[in-house]
Amino acid sequence: MTASLSRRVAAEALGSSLLAATVIGSGILAARLSGGNDGVALLGNTLATAAILYVLVATLGPVSGAHFNPAVTLAATLRGETTPAVALVYLAVQVAGCAAGAVLAHAMFDLPLIQIGSADRSGAGRVLAEAAATFALVLAVIGGARHRPGDLPAIVALVIAAGYWWTSSTSFANPAITLARSLTDTFAGIRPQDAPGFVAGQVAGALAAWAAGSWLFGRRPA
Repeated sequence: MTASLSRRVAAEALGSSLLAATVIGSGILAARLSGGNDGVALLGNTLATAAILYVLVATLGPVSGAHFNPAVTLAATLRGETTPAVALVYLAVQVAGCAAGAVLAHAMFDLPLIQIGSADRSGAGRVLAEAAATFALVLAVIGGARHRPGDLPAIVALVIAAGYWWTSSTSFANPAITLARSLTDTFAGIRPQDAPGFVAGQVAGALAAWAAGSWLFGRRPA
């Protein structure tokens, strides 16, 4: 039975909030405990993010589809799996939920609730990396939904964990997370002026993955 729209929207908001809180909160703690070793901090950030993604997709996926990501919602809409009206509501709660997650992370660590990111993540290479990371994520979601739906939690968690280490941008791969990370001046932050380039790369990657996935796996999941 399909969940009501209110429950689907609540699941997207909750999942987006917990995802952003984990990405930012684990970055704060990892930076504090790593003794200035960014590699160790990134590893801690990676493991926490992958773990929460597995849990969120496994538990909330049956309710809302566990998008938590406007790029995933965009591809789902283009594939006819979500209506444009529902997609717009998903987009709004994903952005709001991720922003709330940033505030929650700051509150847990007794930091100013609203901040402005200062981490320089500029450059064409990083924009390209975001396009590649989002392409990999969305293509994996489309292919996994088609052929291995029971493995989707692991698929999503693993593609993001890998992306932290094979991309120069550390794989944000999510416009809502990117906006939330511009609201934190911590390990996971990004300067607001760098965020539009990341979002543009993410949208381009999602569109490319939709086109490739439609050709490789068919227009609709089995």
